[in-house]
Amino acid sequence: MTHPVAVGAQAPDFELQDQHGTPMRLSGLRGRKVVLVFYPLAFSGVCQSELAALRSAGFTSDVQVLAVSVDSVFAQRAWADREGYTFPLLSDFWPHGQVARAYGVFDEAKGHARRGTFVIDGEGVVRWSVVSPIGQARDVAAYIEALADIA
Repeated sequence: MTHPVAVGAQAPDFELQDQHGTPMRLSGLRGRKVVLVFYPLAFSGVCQSELAALRSAGFTSDVQVLAVSVDSVFAQRAWADREGYTFPLLSDFWPHGQVARAYGVFDEAKGHARRGTFVIDGEGVVRWSVVSPIGQARDVAAYIEALADIA
């Protein structure tokens, strides 16, 4: 198993399509804080509760939430529309799991991302991270606390 990107390291840049088919590049968000959330699969219970908590968290305007899974753009769109997610759901569909691999959170045996979250500062440096077991939801309050520690 690979290790997640270390705190203090430069976050690997990537470009993925969101649920509307619009390309998003991490480096295009310089100057903003990013909460990069990898989740296993759309339409699954724990993932739904986590993304609902992100939707309700009330992040400030200088924070961009990006949620990433191996689901297709079409599945991401259907899920976002059904659940009212307005932040980008990014498709790491092909090459399958490439971005999750770059961040060290791809589960080769299961074929999807593990529950990894990376808080990235405006310069593109990972400032905080957590990887949780597959069935355990992450605590959005911890993201908010980590964001508050970034100037």
